[in-house]
Amino acid sequence: MRRSVAKLTPLLCIFLMLKSANAGEADIRSLDEQVQEIKSDVLGIASELDNLEERLLYPSGTQVAVFVEMAEKDTFRLDAIQVRINGELAAHHIYSFKELEALEKGGVQRVYTGNVPTGQHELSVLVLGKLKNGKDYEQSGSFPFSKGVEPKTLGITLAGPGLGDKGIDVRDW
Repeated sequence: MRRSVAKLTPLLCIFLMLKSANAGEADIRSLDEQVQEIKSDVLGIASELDNLEERLLYPSGTQVAVFVEMAEKDTFRLDAIQVRINGELAAHHIYSFKELEALEKGGVQRVYTGNVPTGQHELSVLVLGKLKNGKDYEQSGSFPFSKGVEPKTLGITLAGPGLGDKGIDVRDW
């Protein structure tokens, strides 16, 4: 009997070592799962904080958003746009090739989100670009708008010369 116990002791040691190693793998796997769960929680919290920040910075009662789109069959290449609200610079954007391509395919770009009090305001738009013949193109216009207690969304549609009487059209969205 003693001899069989002596033979089993090394096997028992190996068995216990393997069991211990497997337990370590399970602990590591469990730790990885906990880390992934924590990462997921952090991303969820970050998303909630972003939403809260936007609501605090741009409360719905004062929020104004301005979007830009190109008219169909435009005859110019848009280089830059400048947007002013009540004479103060709200946005200025110089367009990249990819952005122009997206606008020409019907895309819409948000160029400004900010706060204005309720009441009457003026939106001024300056557009710079190039015509198909290579000449510089500049168009500007001022447009009154009224801000109520709900969020205001304005759309600017840009068109080159020869597409109607307006190169810039501003409307509620």
